[in-house]
Amino acid sequence: MTAQVTVGLDGSEQSLAAARWAAEEAVLREVPLRLTHVEEWPTAPEIPASRLRAAAERIEELLREAAERARKDHPGLEVHGEQVRGRVAEKLTSAANEADLTVLGSRGLGGCTGFLVGSVSLAVVGSASRPVVLVRAEDERGPSGGIVVGVDVHHPCEPLLAFSFAEAARRRLPLRFLHSWTLPPAYGYAAMVDPSAGVELGDRLAAELDGLLEPWRRRFTDVEASSGAVVGSPAYQMAEAAREADLVVVGRRGRKVPLGSHVGHVAHAVIHHSPAPVAVVPLS
Repeated sequence: MTAQVTVGLDGSEQSLAAARWAAEEAVLREVPLRLTHVEEWPTAPEIPASRLRAAAERIEELLREAAERARKDHPGLEVHGEQVRGRVAEKLTSAANEADLTVLGSRGLGGCTGFLVGSVSLAVVGSASRPVVLVRAEDERGPSGGIVVGVDVHHPCEPLLAFSFAEAARRRLPLRFLHSWTLPPAYGYAAMVDPSAGVELGDRLAAELDGLLEPWRRRFTDVEASSGAVVGSPAYQMAEAAREADLVVVGRRGRKVPLGSHVGHVAHAVIHHSPAPVAVVPLS
């Protein structure tokens, strides 16, 4: 692994926003920024060489302009640009596995066709062994609610906690940890006639979440970290919390499916709905 922040660049507004976000992140981490363009242009004989040269020149100009802007916005930042040929998702995943962090532009699911459409972003997020952040084009929102983190107290999530606290410390932002839950079917009719039936369970889950966070709170004493166990669908609760966040952090467990890696329905929902950047952290 190389100490750097990598960003996938294609010239779209989303990828340019990702480059700006990645440059800021590289400065915070004190590591170089690598701008990567993956070219899937076919090399069939019927394509004139002049078209291939023109495409290569456009890519060089794109990388050069993005690098110049990053250096102008962040004097002293070390910036590198590279052109890679191959399958986009495959090459970006390989690049992500070699970086501290990878940042991609995201149009959301079902968006217009282009370089970093939902399928590519999801493929990288679902396969990369290192954290990946998805960034949409900058919006007009003002200061918001810090970093929101989804936590499942029933499963180990140390990489998620480590990433979240370190990111909050770098950005000097408060952290808000959420564990969402619903009453087990065993509660049945009792929950309908007595709304307080789940209070004890909720209190216990909140205490478990606090227990997970306690060692990290002691380590990052300057980070303001609140937590809560909320009733409802995890996907819905995280998507709602994302509306007021500067950054949303979710975990992804390593699970293979027949057609590729699995993102998980909570991360899937957050990626789809969050206006804020979404960091997806592999947990295994």
